[in-house]
Amino acid sequence: MQKHISESVEFLNNRGFESPEIGIILGTGLGQILNEVEITSEVSYNHIPNFPTATVEFHQGKLVYGTLAGKKVVLMQGRFHLYEGYTLNDVTFPVRVMKELGIKKLLVSNASGAINLNFKKGEIMLIDDHINLQGGSPLAFKGVEQMGERFVDMSAPYDQAMSIKIEAIAKEKNIRLHKGVYVSVVGPQLETRAEYRYLKIIGADAVGMSTVPEVIVANHLSVPVAAVSVITDECDPENLKPVDIEDIIAMAGKAEPDMITIFTELIKSL
Repeated sequence: MQKHISESVEFLNNRGFESPEIGIILGTGLGQILNEVEITSEVSYNHIPNFPTATVEFHQGKLVYGTLAGKKVVLMQGRFHLYEGYTLNDVTFPVRVMKELGIKKLLVSNASGAINLNFKKGEIMLIDDHINLQGGSPLAFKGVEQMGERFVDMSAPYDQAMSIKIEAIAKEKNIRLHKGVYVSVVGPQLETRAEYRYLKIIGADAVGMSTVPEVIVANHLSVPVAAVSVITDECDPENLKPVDIEDIIAMAGKAEPDMITIFTELIKSL
């Protein structure tokens, strides 16, 4: 794996990806922050040696480098999921590459469904903790100890200092920001009524199909991480209606300006 990472990093360095300070992973329908970036270089995933290729039609599949709020950033426009047939190592490979490029902090966004019915569509949740229901770990491979501590502590997987700043920004900008527990499942099917009840019982506030593997690897690499979920649907098992993917994308777009404000102001403060 280290050889593959080095090959990817060398390729990106040769295309101007020089010492980014902050990595950003953009979730479903959350690409408009690129309008705020002074782009220096961008490369399609399928051109980067050893990179997986995004297969979901609404994921663009580009790695973008530039300046945002005065900081050098590298952004993943489109991420990888287990439900596309990738392994956990595939899903998290870009995080390892971004670390090798030089990032000191990682910001993650995703679209999720509200298990906590106090959360409404179009609102944002700061991820305070998570539950991994993806059935595996991106650290469960031979030789992992050569890349970081094997038994990674996960008592506080989300960086407290950045989370406090995000809450302060939301308050200052009058953005309704919830805080809660994100549960990651495999997908791609949505949950049944019984599954939503189960997720509520075990303590989840929002459910999605991403983020947790990347956060585990960021912790493995000692990269502080902060993450926000855009609430795109409400998962009430007693009044469950069929989910419209186009509506999910529209809801992500509705909440995106608030997410952009939070990330931009946070990056200014780092």
